[in-house]
Amino acid sequence: MELKVLNIKGEDTGKTVSLNDSIFGIEPNDHAIYLDAKQYLANQRQGTHKAKGRSELSGSTRKLGRQKGGGGARPGDIKSGVRVGGGRMFGPVPRDYRFKLNKKVKQLARRSALSYKAVENLITVVDSIDFAAPKTKDFVAMTKNLHIADKKPLIVLANDNNNVYLSARNLQRVNVITVSELNTYAVLNSNSLVFTEESVAAIEQIFNA
Repeated sequence: MELKVLNIKGEDTGKTVSLNDSIFGIEPNDHAIYLDAKQYLANQRQGTHKAKGRSELSGSTRKLGRQKGGGGARPGDIKSGVRVGGGRMFGPVPRDYRFKLNKKVKQLARRSALSYKAVENLITVVDSIDFAAPKTKDFVAMTKNLHIADKKPLIVLANDNNNVYLSARNLQRVNVITVSELNTYAVLNSNSLVFTEESVAAIEQIFNA
């Protein structure tokens, strides 16, 4: 698949870039995408939720009523979960939500997500993205020139660029990452992918390593 290479003004540079079919042209595997996205979201969870059980509360253990004849449930102490102010029954406890996913499955998921975007013609390639200084208005101008201002763009750079990151930081629905940070969820959560020529080459190098 060949795409025209534009500059940040939206002008055709006369160059083209070929997207590797083994990365951007495979038959997508929806289950692999589901597993990788699920793992990514699970890894974002802190898992620090906690509620106190009856054994963790302070209070008397005296039985507050007789066992039978009260007309209701068997009464326990004041820390019982059925009483107001009592402990939480089967409450949440800290846990780790992370789970293992094979490297080949994650790679298949990323290839599948990129292939979906390629089929939908949601990929744009520019020669380079750089600003002399961090300016949000310059970044907004670039998105308008590339006709992605009304979308949710994902900008993929080959290396860290502080000026680009700071220029986009205040904009909602805009995400700037490097090739090493590229993940299935970020690709699926965007409506437009913008690569530089260097980032396309870096992606091919990573996937074919």
